[in-house]
This record gives sequence, C-alpha cells and structure tokens, in this order.
Amino acid sequence: MVDSSRIYTAALVVIGDEILSGRTHDKNIAQVAAWLQVQGIRLKEVRVVADDTPAIVEAVNLLRARNDYLFTTGGIGPTHDDITVDAIAEALGVAVIVHPEARAILETYYETRGGLTEARLRMARTPEGASLIPNRYTGAPGIRYDNVFIMAGVPSITAGMLDALTGTLDGGAPLLSETIGCWVGESEVADLLRETEKAFESCQIGSYPFWGEGRTGANFVIRSVDAQQLAACTRTLVEGLAALGKAAVPGGI
Repeated sequence: MVDSSRIYTAALVVIGDEILSGRTHDKNIAQVAAWLQVQGIRLKEVRVVADDTPAIVEAVNLLRARNDYLFTTGGIGPTHDDITVDAIAEALGVAVIVHPEARAILETYYETRGGLTEARLRMARTPEGASLIPNRYTGAPGIRYDNVFIMAGVPSITAGMLDALTGTLDGGAPLLSETIGCWVGESEVADLLRETEKAFESCQIGSYPFWGEGRTGANFVIRSVDAQQLAACTRTLVEGLAALGKAAVPGGI
C-alpha cells in the first residue's frame, strides 16, 4: 500500500556534452519535474554530466542510493558516443546484453525503414535484468532497472516514455501550491516569511523577487501536501503582509 504521508523523492541526471557546451538547451528538467509532481514524487536534485563513463557512474550510484527514483536522459541512441547504457550497467555491476524484446521491437519498426543495422541494434542494448519503457515514437525503448529509469534525450520522446510510466510508480500525496504576489522588498518581509513557515511545519514558502514598473516586488509560492495547511499558511501570510501595509495579489504579479 502506498504511504501518502511519506515524501517520495527522485533525482535526474541529464547526460550529454551538447548540453554542457550550450549547443543544445535542455527541456527535460522542467517536463520531468512537472510529471513527477503529478505522480506525487518530489524532484530533489538534478545533475548534468558529460558523455564520460566515470562521471555517469558516480552520479548514478550516488543519486539512486539517496532517492526513491533516479531518471536519466540522453545517450541511448545508435552512435558511438551514446555510452549511457554501458556506464549505467557498470554502475549497477551487471553486463550489457541485447534485450530480446527490444530487438524484436526494433526489427518490426525498421522492417520498412531500411532494416535493423548494427548501429540501430545498439538501441536494443540494456543492462542485464532490465525491463523496457515503451516508446511509441521511434520504437527504441527506454529502460528500467530497479529504481533507475533510462530515457531518451529528445524531449518529445522523453514525454512519451513518461506517459507510459504514468500511474506505475509509488508516490505520496501530490505537492499542492498557492502563489501570491506583493510589491515589497524581500528584506522587508524576511522575518514574516520565516515565522509563517515555522508556524506551518508541512508548508514551504519560496520567495522570488523581481523588478518591474520601477519598483521591487516578489512572488511567494507556498507548497504543501496538506490542502488545509496550505490554505491556512497562505491566509496567515496574506494577513501578515496586510499588517505591514502591503497588499497581496492572489496568483502572483
């Protein structure tokens, strides 16, 4: 049975030299974070690493151990520099095999697309003992081994793999949030924010300052898995701002 009172956590490793060089702008962090939130899972940390085996091994072993789930994106294509599967297999201490089900999927997909070449067959390689994550776009599946989920780097393909995983993972209560804005400097309300958050232990308050219309403002995002606590915390913060002569704007500025 799922324990809805427990916070389930995940980490994400984004793999690829092209991300670190700036040639490619990552879009997977936001979509993985949003998807996880709906599943009742909190994305706690993200690491971006190069196509470098020791770096991938280190990140995978560290983050899979201290989170309920670990997701990776990138490096599972057909080219020589797609080393993610080999590196993660090394981290897990298992061999790399050609997964028979993955091979069958690719043979069918490429039957009218030039056949299954040696390069394309690389996309059927998985750590031994892994299961597959369906990919309705290009056939080449994602990979699951225990709490590690190995996915494509192309955002649209990643999205399809996340869709296939929807509802299959244990998670806690979804993280709820409310946003209020205020034309106020953070330093003016630092004590109020700290005291309000302390009064509601299940809530966290994030402060996001900005400059606009020639003055300083901030949006405050209150988060909690408890709807009643969230409402009470938001109400207390609004009242605290009013006591300082500062009007809150529901939904943010």
